[in-house]
Amino acid sequence: MSSKTPILVAGAVPVFQEVLKEMLSGWGYDVIHSEEGYDALSILRNGNGPRLAILDSKLPGLSGIDVCRRVRAFNRLNYTYLLLLTEAGSIEDLVEAMEGGADDYVTRPFHSQEFRARLQVGRRIVGLQERLMRAHEDLYEQATRDSLTGLWNRSTMIQILDNEIARSTRNCTSLAILMADIDHFKEVNDRSGHLAGDTVLREASHRMNSVLRKYDSMGRFGGEEFLIVIPGCGLDDSLAIAERLREMVAFQPYAISRGQLDITCSFGLAWSDCKGSADANQLLKEADDALYTAKRNGRNRVETFCAQALGLTGKMA
Repeated sequence: MSSKTPILVAGAVPVFQEVLKEMLSGWGYDVIHSEEGYDALSILRNGNGPRLAILDSKLPGLSGIDVCRRVRAFNRLNYTYLLLLTEAGSIEDLVEAMEGGADDYVTRPFHSQEFRARLQVGRRIVGLQERLMRAHEDLYEQATRDSLTGLWNRSTMIQILDNEIARSTRNCTSLAILMADIDHFKEVNDRSGHLAGDTVLREASHRMNSVLRKYDSMGRFGGEEFLIVIPGCGLDDSLAIAERLREMVAFQPYAISRGQLDITCSFGLAWSDCKGSADANQLLKEADDALYTAKRNGRNRVETFCAQALGLTGKMA
């Protein structure tokens, strides 16, 4: 894989483009060539397109300034540094170029070292923007993810649940949620230590997450408790998913530093069809009530709050 920096050179004079390509290649750039404006715009709008571009102001089809305007209007998250190559002209023309979205300009004929320095400035700006984007992504992960398991955190899961309820209401589709709680987790911490408890939480969450559909969502709700949102599933299918999760948690012992632990998990399921107006707090309460029933009935089981499904009120099944 090339370590050179990709750069687009858009211009319609072949001889000049070849000279420019040879110069840029010697400076550590991987040159992508375009001969007209619409093609240059298409390349720059590509999500994997180059982040540096040299545009001739007199490109055929779409001028260099128009390319700048449309790139800026596209508002791509990854910033593209645009350097306009112009003939010596009036101040008004240069102002138009900068207002059109160009970051800098070079007039022909140009001094090669000055040209190189201007490109290095663009390279630094693009590099700075990439670091800022990575920092933003890191902050987003910290704000939305549970640091131990890597799952969504509680506040993010509440947002996901609200969004899925709105989607369910809009599309008239069913929605299920599961509250899951590791059985006898306090004993794990007391007998084997908190590091073993952390291992159990990470492994159990990984096992459960591995059998969910890509459009299901799972997060750590607090302590040893997890919330799973299952959109677009009937009651029987939701129960089948819950059973798969329960079996996955318990199917083999958990390796810890002092040996192995047998771990099980209890589940409470709440389900809503599209005939009523689902409410996040109500669904969470119903799933929580069902979870406590699973605990009372011996643990390592799935219980369902199915008042809606049975047309009853407050019925546990």
